[in-house]
Amino acid sequence: MYKNYWGGAWYEGGAGTIDVENPATGDIIGQQALASVDDVNAAVQAARQAVNDRTWSGMRPGDRGRMVRKLGEYFTINRMEIAAELAAESGKPLFEALIEVDGTARYFEYYGCQSDNFQGDSIPLGDAYIDFTELEPLGISAQIIPWNYPLEMVGRSVGAALAVGCVTVIKSPELDPLSSRHFALAAEYAQFPVGVMNLVCGEGAVAGAALAGHSDVDQVVFTGSVATGRSVATAAAQNLIPCVLELGGKSAAIVRKDADMELVIESVRWGIFFGAGQVCSALSRVIIQQDRLQEFTQRVSQLVSSIKVRDASAVADESLIMGAMVNTAQRDRAAELVQQALDAGALMLAQGSAPSQGAFYPPTVLQVTAESDIAQTEVFGPVLCVIPYQDDEEALAIANGTDYGLVSGVFSQDINACLQLARRLRAGQVFINEWFAGGVETPFGGVKQSGYGREKGREAMLNYVATKNIAVRLRS
Repeated sequence: MYKNYWGGAWYEGGAGTIDVENPATGDIIGQQALASVDDVNAAVQAARQAVNDRTWSGMRPGDRGRMVRKLGEYFTINRMEIAAELAAESGKPLFEALIEVDGTARYFEYYGCQSDNFQGDSIPLGDAYIDFTELEPLGISAQIIPWNYPLEMVGRSVGAALAVGCVTVIKSPELDPLSSRHFALAAEYAQFPVGVMNLVCGEGAVAGAALAGHSDVDQVVFTGSVATGRSVATAAAQNLIPCVLELGGKSAAIVRKDADMELVIESVRWGIFFGAGQVCSALSRVIIQQDRLQEFTQRVSQLVSSIKVRDASAVADESLIMGAMVNTAQRDRAAELVQQALDAGALMLAQGSAPSQGAFYPPTVLQVTAESDIAQTEVFGPVLCVIPYQDDEEALAIANGTDYGLVSGVFSQDINACLQLARRLRAGQVFINEWFAGGVETPFGGVKQSGYGREKGREAMLNYVATKNIAVRLRS
């Protein structure tokens, strides 16, 4: 049985256990202990003791950063074992799981390197004063992690929190929690002080709610649905603590008449069919200039027919393979939304094939209207909505015409037009000529219903600190 971890020790859960299935096969691959409210309280208490002891926040930043980098080293050394476990519990192909493990390591490496050059300012007030600011860690960061990237999401947010001197209580997702134990093992490998890294797994309504609303937590990070995000923000607001919320999207790429179609198709492959479309920033809408629609349809149909949907938990090469969705409920939701769209008049442009057994759904491409339900709803599956347009103003209105604003994109050989559109797109990040351009260094986060706060890059470190000003009157 896989246990919870806090205060430097492993514990069974007070809320029973849950069987974890391989969504590709339906086989039970492990049993996870579920944390109760009392368990969450114990984990928070262990974290508070670490805050009070100042063994982490009071450490020299360079030394702290070196230990954060050791977390990345652990994931690099054990990458194959961790990826195999992740692939089995999440349905990802092994090559996707390896990308996630490597990405997790990269976040810890990046933030570990930032630790000792993240600093306050000196403010000149004349000869009679010395004035400066310090960036003080907030304390306990509660991290409620989603199932689509159970490792990399921890790396990107916990890495930043640890680097500035915060301690963490992580709630792993109950659908694929097994590989999350490696964060506790990595903390032990890096010889973290007791209570700095704490890990619980539990149901969202129990452990997640208890953590988000805990009166002794100083900050909350949540990635997930809009509805749950509202609940998390409401709970945190009762304690007047800040949140970072990343709540998904219905992200669009504007494909102009002069776009390089090779780049477009490559981005579609990685933008919507990577991770079986279960990505918050997925390329879920292509808004294409009417004159290029026929060519795009031909090219995307070829792509879809070439993607093999199957259990690929042992496939390490980046081939045209798509794995299972996280469970049959998620698959059935995608299938229902597609059928409703077809019943409402959507045109099926392309659809691949998928095994009948397991949580598989085929890559699917629909031509829809901008106002249709499926063009406004986050499917969170391998379903691409294609919407033709006539001119840039119409394309911009369609792209901005949802409740979401996580990412957007523009494909064109006219960089001037790209930048003008980018400035008017209502999104936290805009990709030009490559979906998922950027990296761990580039700030990421949404506007509108996609949430608030920024992950990734140096900017993310500001989520975990409060600025203190110290003003000194000098003796004359």
